[in-house]
Amino acid sequence: MDSVEYFNLADLWEQYYEWSAYGAGAAVQLPGGEKVVQYYVPYLSGIQLYTNKVLTASRSFGEDNGMDLWSDDEDNEKMSRSWSSTSDESLFSCDLLGANRKRPGHLYFEFFEVGSPYGRAPLIDKVYELSQGFPGLTSLKSSDLSPVSWMAVAWYPIYHIPYQRSVKDLSACFLTYHTISSSFQDHALETMTNSGCHRIANGKQNGHMDKKSNTVSLPPFGLAAHKIQGSLWTNPMAGDYRKLFSAADSWLKQLGVQHHDFNFFITHPM
Repeated sequence: MDSVEYFNLADLWEQYYEWSAYGAGAAVQLPGGEKVVQYYVPYLSGIQLYTNKVLTASRSFGEDNGMDLWSDDEDNEKMSRSWSSTSDESLFSCDLLGANRKRPGHLYFEFFEVGSPYGRAPLIDKVYELSQGFPGLTSLKSSDLSPVSWMAVAWYPIYHIPYQRSVKDLSACFLTYHTISSSFQDHALETMTNSGCHRIANGKQNGHMDKKSNTVSLPPFGLAAHKIQGSLWTNPMAGDYRKLFSAADSWLKQLGVQHHDFNFFITHPM
């Protein structure tokens, strides 16, 4: 497998353009055998961009709008001390970061959505809104980012075709976690295998490059779900949800992050 050199963040966000407008379709077979296509709209739930070099960015956008975001390098030392003073046994049961915990880089941008799902802007609209104050959101390359850079996407259902009455399983919501740094790709698979963590997306590591289509896939390394009822989403053919959930939980603990949507999902599973 070849290493991924880099991709542009602007190109990454463009992949969400159509999904943000019309929804992303997922084929689902209901318990009764009926087949439907469920559509989900992606929302930016959380993101942290750590750069290899110090970048400057305006703080006025976040301050003026009262959003839970900031860009400041002063807290990196505090974060490193937090990691060092916390028990490895309690936090790092699935050590996805490895040595990068001690050198996270420089925090350029952080955002965590805290608003109601019904009042959120779709992912592509939110990214372009945030980029007005932090242009690096659309101008940076994945090679500019340290391995601890990541994002979480919230997927909320909007409709399904053909329409089915009273199918509670189709109201399920999901959080997917993705790394977005080129430098994470080279060691990710080995780290996960050695630590017993879940291999990503049917054996493909983050940053898998398809030479034929010249595309890069960023399958999720972690997952959380809300309103899952019955066995539709958790049967053996649907993958190992517990391992993906554990990976997401471990990642957030390693970074010392309080992710609002994740906390809501685990306290309101149904």
